[in-house]
Amino acid sequence: MLDMLQYAFMQRAFLSGIVLGVAIPLVGVIVVLKRLSMIGDTLSHASLAGVAGGLIAGINPVAGATVACLAAACFVEMIRKRLESRGDLAIAIVMAAGVGLAGVLSGFVPNSSTFSSFLFGSIVTVDNSELAGVMVVGLGIIAYCLLFSRELFWVALDERAARIAGVRTRFINVSFIFACALAISIAARTVGALIVSSMMTVPVACALVVARSWRQTCIVSSTVGLISVLAGLTASYIWGLKPGGTIVLTQVAILVVLVIWRGARQNARN
Repeated sequence: MLDMLQYAFMQRAFLSGIVLGVAIPLVGVIVVLKRLSMIGDTLSHASLAGVAGGLIAGINPVAGATVACLAAACFVEMIRKRLESRGDLAIAIVMAAGVGLAGVLSGFVPNSSTFSSFLFGSIVTVDNSELAGVMVVGLGIIAYCLLFSRELFWVALDERAARIAGVRTRFINVSFIFACALAISIAARTVGALIVSSMMTVPVACALVVARSWRQTCIVSSTVGLISVLAGLTASYIWGLKPGGTIVLTQVAILVVLVIWRGARQNARN
């Protein structure tokens, strides 16, 4: 561990991974409880279209991913409001558009290897400016989730009840969907557009196995995210594995262990 941290690129990887490992599951808790688990895939595919557009236009692909994610998030919220009983349909429509646009634009990208690097990410190649972006966005998302934790809980539990209780549901929904978009766009470069949605849901699944309250769910999911980043980066350094995939596989392994542990505990009680 100490040998790894002698290298500047591993220091940046750990710093960005720790922030994202805590921030993304916090967003994921709301996503899962609102039954919008596929929104991560939707926005990540939209981010690929933004990456391709940025590379074609000769601008920063992360900026392109951010614009595309925010636009996709706006469309999801717009369609969801018009089809309140079919929120999953809004996600499916925007996902289809994102996949199609990414597929078309990828054919015009001058350097396909750069575009491919966004599919599975490259957290160990994060430079200082990208690290600064991850820190600002990640810490901002954590602050947002902590500041509006009560409102987010109400909206995730029952949007109509939240409205009756005086929660500004429109503001919370719009701001939350923007937080999702920012989290996915900034993580596309580090952990990969095809992997970030897994980081948003698998730690929450781990938390739902053992947690008994809203607060415990948030704490456990972020803890799993943090542990998986530390273990995944260490394993990828030792065995030369892809960091993003290793992090997600670590989360899945934790989930399997927790499910087995819970089953064994219930059997012991019986």
